[in-house]
Amino acid sequence: MVFISILLESFTMKNLKIAFLFVFNFSVSFVIAQHTDMINSNRPGQSMSAFSVGKTVFQMETGIYGFKEDHDAARYNSNGMGLDLDFRYGLYFEQLEVIINSKYQYDKYYSNLVDETRSGFRSLVVGAKYLLYDPFKNYEEKPNIYSWKANHRFKWRQFIPAVSVYAGANIGVVNEDYAYPNEPTVSPKVMIIAQNHFGTSWVLVTNIYYDKFTTDYSSLAYILTLTRGFNEKWSGFIENQGISGDYYSDSILRGGAAYLLQSNLQIDASISTNFKDTPSILYGGVGISWRFDEKYQPIKVEIGEGEEKRAGSKKKKDKQKKEAKKRVDEVEG
Repeated sequence: MVFISILLESFTMKNLKIAFLFVFNFSVSFVIAQHTDMINSNRPGQSMSAFSVGKTVFQMETGIYGFKEDHDAARYNSNGMGLDLDFRYGLYFEQLEVIINSKYQYDKYYSNLVDETRSGFRSLVVGAKYLLYDPFKNYEEKPNIYSWKANHRFKWRQFIPAVSVYAGANIGVVNEDYAYPNEPTVSPKVMIIAQNHFGTSWVLVTNIYYDKFTTDYSSLAYILTLTRGFNEKWSGFIENQGISGDYYSDSILRGGAAYLLQSNLQIDASISTNFKDTPSILYGGVGISWRFDEKYQPIKVEIGEGEEKRAGSKKKKDKQKKEAKKRVDEVEG
């Protein structure tokens, strides 16, 4: 924590915000299937992808972060570090995923009247996500062998997003220093998720969510994440999150990097900031995502009656050719 605090304070807020604009925030592979050959992580951004990890697949996404926060109006500041720990599991169907998002934080808080050290859960959310629509399901684009231009023309289909819905609950284990006054023990969170694939390198993820809407601290928010894949190992994104509520509103910009170590293992780094002073925030962190999918069974596609006949006919012809060759060999031998 001391190292991170010194690192954050060694630069001015202004210089870090300028440097931030030159950094891309990287996510992982964006293959369009539910279960992909490479890990599909939500880190290091805050948005949630439309696709699940796959039935019986377990995934852990975790990271540590350091932060600095200053509030000019309330005249307080805090700095410290925290741990993000998320669990994802594909349940019952390829389209269904259960998710646990948690954040534990340790910091020092200073104001005119208070000088204290705090620690505890900053948030704990348990929920589930279900894929309603996948534009790539049962769709296969056949290449035009006669025209390079036809194969690389602009395609309107890429503007049709995959769509998922999410429902969850904020669990009241949050440290009272981080919670709102008299906040209920349980409060709901709902979200709609859209995901577009532009070509083979760009992905746009949109999250629109309504959080704690049964309480006095409700907020309506969005997250837009634009992702770019550079090669099989490196990918990157830039992200904007907007929050509107009676108690707290903000606009946050994020950026970072991720690198694929193995097909089931990814490391990442990121930085976040906003552009106001009530409060001004600066976050920086590193993380890792790991997937366990040894129990995953690929979905078997049933062969139609016509395909079965064609397959049986081909096997019969192959068998006849082998028998004819065998007879010829016996005669010549």
